[in-house]
Amino acid sequence: MIKTVIFDLDGTLLNTIDDLAASCNHLLQKYGFPTHTVDAYKYFVGNGMAKLVQRALPESAAKPEFEAAFLKEFIAYYQQHQGDLTQPYKGIPEMLATLQTRELQLAVASNKIDASTKILVQKYFPEISFSAVFGQRENIIPKPNPTIVQDILNSLHTLPENAVMIGDSAVDMQTAKNAEITAVGVLWGFRTEKELLENGADYLVSHPEEIPELLEKC
Repeated sequence: MIKTVIFDLDGTLLNTIDDLAASCNHLLQKYGFPTHTVDAYKYFVGNGMAKLVQRALPESAAKPEFEAAFLKEFIAYYQQHQGDLTQPYKGIPEMLATLQTRELQLAVASNKIDASTKILVQKYFPEISFSAVFGQRENIIPKPNPTIVQDILNSLHTLPENAVMIGDSAVDMQTAKNAEITAVGVLWGFRTEKELLENGADYLVSHPEEIPELLEKC
């Protein structure tokens, strides 16, 4: 029986890609580097902001000191603009409200930095009482390492067999497998059905309204 539902944030609950792309492209342009399409950023994200920066920067800028400085500047700029274009996917607020009425423990596990994760969840889902919201924390290995999920389960006193991870990418499916919980892939996010299946999705959903019914079967 499912007790705890853990959601990825970017590409699952929120469509954040336009703000991420615009923020990174702004800084790339500032330094005279080539910019990238929004679709390209769908494959840059997923492993945390440091990895996003590494993927976006040209090879000529691949120096640890510069990457660290660029990352710091990117995070600061993104935090000022992370709500400019970001919106929940259609049907997400209603789906979360439905799950909340069932007294499930709802949680968020994101590779976005912890402060931004908490700010965005509160901004876009103020009516939802999440039991845990964890982003990327200092000295914690990001997803697909299972630590973030294990920390959520421990804080909520939930066994792995009573939890499910819902996300849009290989990283999320791998995280669920590494934490030994059920993996649900969503098809409205940044990645493909093929990627989700190849990385261990137990179930796929095409629309948020399918999630409450699916959870009754898990």
